[in-house]
Amino acid sequence: MEHGSLGVIGGMGPKATSVFFEKIINKTSADIDQDHINIIILNHTSLPDRTDVLRKKEGDLFLDKISKDMALLHNAGVSNIAIPCNTAHCFYNEMQEMTTIPIINMVNETLKLVVDKFGSGSRMGILATDGTLHNGIYSKECENLELKLYKPNEEIQKRIMSIIYKKLKKNQHVEPAEIEEIIEMLLSDFGCDCVVIACTELSGIPLRQNIKRHCIDAMDVLVEKSILRSGKRVIASDFHNTCITER
Repeated sequence: MEHGSLGVIGGMGPKATSVFFEKIINKTSADIDQDHINIIILNHTSLPDRTDVLRKKEGDLFLDKISKDMALLHNAGVSNIAIPCNTAHCFYNEMQEMTTIPIINMVNETLKLVVDKFGSGSRMGILATDGTLHNGIYSKECENLELKLYKPNEEIQKRIMSIIYKKLKKNQHVEPAEIEEIIEMLLSDFGCDCVVIACTELSGIPLRQNIKRHCIDAMDVLVEKSILRSGKRVIASDFHNTCITER
């Protein structure tokens, strides 16, 4: 493919992948078709559930299957790889070892933006799967960046997992108020300065602006990084106060 093309390993889940693709199109500054990014999307829905393999300590099953995707994208000649799944990033180092193509690190880029927008030492809430939380990928990066991570208590986490697995993955409608209530609780009751939406399944839920200004969605960070690394421009928005730039 042409220089600047993007490879996407999706299907985790399919709806999240479609939201990711739509966001890229909507966020790319373009007047004609040729202003958009060349993208190859692998909607690999048969990849094992990431939380499940982490719980069972069977990560090799996931890595074995995704290694074939890495080979396909390498042969296709993409310049960067995006994986719109936070829990899959628990295997980031192993996946990067499979290929010389840079994989955009959604977790690291998201937390760098938290520091930029809310400051070092901020108390950060998180909406994520059990797999993402228990693996500790966000915890480790928060320590490196001097952020204070607040993990939801058991009751709240059960509500988050129910929304993800019993509604979103079953393609059932979720009222924005269901997730907004949890975000407001993390902000008011638990003293968080901001909340990171660290599950791409949740990224398709439209939030009110007064809620969004306290949140950073990891999917949105991945979208903007994907556009910039592909040599295109991002349409300015209220997503954050300062435009994401390449470092």
